[in-house]
Amino acid sequence: MRSRILFISGRFDDARRLSRMLHAIPVAVEYAGSLQQARILLQQNQYDAILTEAELPDGKWLDVLNLAREVPHRTEVIVTEAHADARFWAEALNLGAYDLLAQPFYEPEVRRILRNACARRSNLTATMSAV
Repeated sequence: MRSRILFISGRFDDARRLSRMLHAIPVAVEYAGSLQQARILLQQNQYDAILTEAELPDGKWLDVLNLAREVPHRTEVIVTEAHADARFWAEALNLGAYDLLAQPFYEPEVRRILRNACARRSNLTATMSAV
């Protein structure tokens, strides 16, 4: 089964690069150029993970994290930042993000983190269904 990822970024070129990186694994990437577009897509669709830039045209990664908590299904949030450091990584994890990806994207790391986030969501969904 193909996992679905929502990528939120003000830069469409990053979405194309991400799609090319992930073509070999069963992941479908959908793109939202703003927090508002992401809100609409999250109301209409179910995603296994959300990859969001830290700074968006109309919000920040914390807004995305809060938005993900509003949807009825659990969705992992991964934050991406060009100038990420250990302090930002710790803050993101402590506030509920699944992980942090530094930019520019390193393909093996992107694949590993997204695969793990999607697998975690699938495992949680299966466990909740069995209860």
